[in-house]
Amino acid sequence: MTMTCTKAIQEWEARTGQRAAEASEVKLICWNPPINKMDQGLSQLINCRKLSLSTNSIEKIMNLSNLRSLEILSIGRNQIRKISGLDEVGGTLKELWISYNLIEKLDGLQNCVRLTTLFVSNNKIKNWEEINRLNQLQELRNVLLSGNPIYDSFQNKDDARPMVIKRCPHIEVLDGAIVSDQVRKQAEELRD
Repeated sequence: MTMTCTKAIQEWEARTGQRAAEASEVKLICWNPPINKMDQGLSQLINCRKLSLSTNSIEKIMNLSNLRSLEILSIGRNQIRKISGLDEVGGTLKELWISYNLIEKLDGLQNCVRLTTLFVSNNKIKNWEEINRLNQLQELRNVLLSGNPIYDSFQNKDDARPMVIKRCPHIEVLDGAIVSDQVRKQAEELRD
C-alpha cells in the first residue's frame, strides 16, 4: 500500500490543525504507508518555505511549480535516481537535503542559483566530473558528499577534501567541517 501527497497532506492538516496553504513548514517524514509520488497535492503549499518528505518511497522530484516560497527541500532516504524538477523553485531554493538516495549525477541543479547548502551524502556519485558541476553554483557554501563512491579510493576521507575544493573553491564547509587554509593550500598545489 502506498500514499499520495494529496492524502498525506489531508492527514497532516487533521493531525496538526493547520491549513497546508498557509503553512510555512510541512513535514511528511516517514509516512506510513510511505509516500511514493510527489503529486499535484503539493501545489496547495503556496506559502511553504520548508518541505520535508524524507524517509518515504519517492522516485522522482516533481510538482513543485506552485511552491514559490520554497527555501528548503528535505527529501533524503527515498528512491530518487536523478536530480530534476527543481527549475520552478531554482530562484528560491537555498538548501537541498537529498542524502541516502540513488543519485549518480549532479545535473539538474544549474537553475538553483541561490543554493547555499547541498547534502548529497550516501548516494552513487563516482565521477569527479559531477563535482565540477557544483562550481557553477556560486552561492554554494556547505556540501556533504561523504559516503559516495568518489571517496572510495581514499584511505582517509579527509584526503579527498583538496580534490573537492580544487573543483569548487567557494565551498566553506565540506562534510561537516570548515575548509581549512591547509586544505585550500593543498587544493592549490593540485592545480599545478
